[in-house]
Amino acid sequence: MKWRSENKMQIVLSAKTIIVLGTILSIVAIVNSGFKISHDISINESANNAVSMDSIASVKAFEKVYKVLMSPRCMNCHPAGDIPLQGDDNHLHSMFPKRGEDGKGIYAMKCQNCHQSANLSGLHTPPGNPNWHLPPAEMRMVFQGRTARQLAKQLVDQKQNGHKNMKQLIDHASDGLVRSAWNPGEGRTTPPMSHDDFKKAWVEWIQKGAYAPK
Repeated sequence: MKWRSENKMQIVLSAKTIIVLGTILSIVAIVNSGFKISHDISINESANNAVSMDSIASVKAFEKVYKVLMSPRCMNCHPAGDIPLQGDDNHLHSMFPKRGEDGKGIYAMKCQNCHQSANLSGLHTPPGNPNWHLPPAEMRMVFQGRTARQLAKQLVDQKQNGHKNMKQLIDHASDGLVRSAWNPGEGRTTPPMSHDDFKKAWVEWIQKGAYAPK
């Protein structure tokens, strides 16, 4: 009888121990979860780019972004090959300059030999920017021939987008070379929406989850 009583007591103690341990683990999990959420929100809020997942809104925003990226002012500097494109019909650059390792041309055929820090006056003269270049050879960021889905996935892939995180991608919309697409010089069309509208769609696409269209 004594052995049965002791055994019963051990079973009760074991059950209580399991309950206590389970409660402790649950509390730890809740605390850790709460820390992770608040920590992530803190990072996002400090970067002014908190994410609110919405696949439908995100995809609709990217559809607007895609139209801009497929316009000549963007695609001409994001070709499938190593020669930039020209004109509204996206033909190969007439002087056949090459990308080069840094995206700024090779040998004497450097981009900035013709593309100065500002647009030259006159119809169809070289547009300018202090940082005129193609993406570098190791990070070619091709737009030409990409579907909306392919391009959306490429843009958020840090191995392909210049190692940019979410905040850096948002900031990139205000980059000087990006903005120059809306000031292309005489005789060239501009992208199909204003830069403000483009940036708004770009930010919405990213902050709603950076979803890729199907």
